[in-house]
Amino acid sequence: MTDASTLPGRPRGVVVSGPATSRAVNVLAPNASAMTLDGTNTWILAEPDSDLAVVVDPGPLDEGHLRTVVDTAEAAGKRIALTLLTHGHPDHAEGASRFAELTATRVRALDPALRLGDEGLAAGDVVAVGGLELRVVPTPGHTSDSLCFHLPADRAVLTGDTVLGRGTTVVAHPDGRLGDYLDSLRRLRSLTVDDGVHTVLPGHGPVLEDAQGAVEFYLAHRAHRLAQVETAVENGYRNPTQVVAHVYADVDRSLWPAAELSVRAQMDYLEEHGLI
Repeated sequence: MTDASTLPGRPRGVVVSGPATSRAVNVLAPNASAMTLDGTNTWILAEPDSDLAVVVDPGPLDEGHLRTVVDTAEAAGKRIALTLLTHGHPDHAEGASRFAELTATRVRALDPALRLGDEGLAAGDVVAVGGLELRVVPTPGHTSDSLCFHLPADRAVLTGDTVLGRGTTVVAHPDGRLGDYLDSLRRLRSLTVDDGVHTVLPGHGPVLEDAQGAVEFYLAHRAHRLAQVETAVENGYRNPTQVVAHVYADVDRSLWPAAELSVRAQMDYLEEHGLI
């Protein structure tokens, strides 16, 4: 068995519903799969002495899960006052409209199509509810509308799908772009270096105790994959399907369709920079 302390980002261990930091509680959605890992992490955030809470990523349209999120908050003496989305993929956002009905909350997101209410989210915004402060960090790349939320009081960042608790994420071509994603990872690295962030609260997988190590691993992984794709193209593998079969031969074939999205994004990046 691999010691979790030696893995990138130092994952905390098994993924469970329950407290993760002083202000963050996870409610794990029942949608485990090869792509969603253990399921979607729905985060309830609140100051310990406040009766108001914020929910990030209600998750799939699963009535039982959505009601469990509400029940978990109420059992802790919290009323959900606001819903936020890291991005619009269904495993994070499909349940948002129904969740808004259950909680009578607004839904704030970068993409106007996902919002319920007049307020969106933008770079530099500070979301404040019941004394809780969240800073909006734009992190496009996985998708064009991806956001992270910096929780300074816990020295933590909620990363959605930008950084996962296990493995690496997909650059979801054509909406996702590799250049944007690399810039977003560098932005997150700055949070770990300049703002003292040490904990990653991901959209999937376990909590990471070493945020800087996780981001550095992601940057190194992307550089390695990009070099592999460039070499594959130079060696005559001209279309994304061929490149995936060559470069991702060690990856579960069920994940190859997702890998092909990343390969397309990498090939676009290489072409844009005149490297292929």
